Amino acid sequence: MQGSNNLFWPLFGAVSIFFMLSPLVLVVLFSFGQNAQATLPIGGLTLDWYRALFDNDNFWRGLQNSIIVTGAVGLSSTVVGTLAALGLARLRPARAGRLITVLSFPIMMPPLVLALSLVTSYAGLGIPMGLHTVIPSHLVFTQPFVILIVYAQMSNFNYAVVDSARDLGASPLRIFFTIILPIIRPTLIGATLIAMAVSLDDFIITFFTIGSGMTLPTLIWGMLRTSLDPSINALGTLVLVATISASIVALRITRYRG
Repeated sequence: MQGSNNLFWPLFGAVSIFFMLSPLVLVVLFSFGQNAQATLPIGGLTLDWYRALFDNDNFWRGLQNSIIVTGAVGLSSTVVGTLAALGLARLRPARAGRLITVLSFPIMMPPLVLALSLVTSYAGLGIPMGLHTVIPSHLVFTQPFVILIVYAQMSNFNYAVVDSARDLGASPLRIFFTIILPIIRPTLIGATLIAMAVSLDDFIITFFTIGSGMTLPTLIWGMLRTSLDPSINALGTLVLVATISASIVALRITRYRG
């Protein structure tokens, strides 16, 4: 009986991993297949679908918009999230925990509900949709990630060095740039990459708040509505690689082990 239990859980884990990863593997596989129907068998291997994607003007327009949005979101969420985390780290843990719970509401809400709330707010204020509405919308759900990551670092920070610098006459600004920032820089880089990865991968909130523009996820949606060819899988593969790479690098830099 004990041997059956020992065999069941590894088998269950393997089946679960296969179930979750097989669609992603198929997307990558079809992006290199010669079969234009994106079905098995894929035929030979080819890069034609990537060439077709790079010849699509909409791809470059969507890529440009995605770079603008993810860059602005990564920078803004890191600056604001870091300042918030520094303030929370100075509070008592119980009070800081309550505030972090409140700040984390956007990432606990269903994306559709959050998107509808944002669209309603913009419409009520008479703000037209565009990249200028996508960026603050992404900040709503990327900032909590930055706050949580930086706060975890600052909660274990040795403030004795800060107190010593203050006793020697250093200003708060100089203390931050010469002591705090060099110590937490890897954490900030990792938090920025995670915020950018989450922003790049978002579809629902972007779809509701971008208006007539497009990013890479919304371009995939538009292509799916008009046709179904492996160039969509090529675009999905590029987004997948960018998102996973940024996340892996970020988790590696921040030494995250959760």
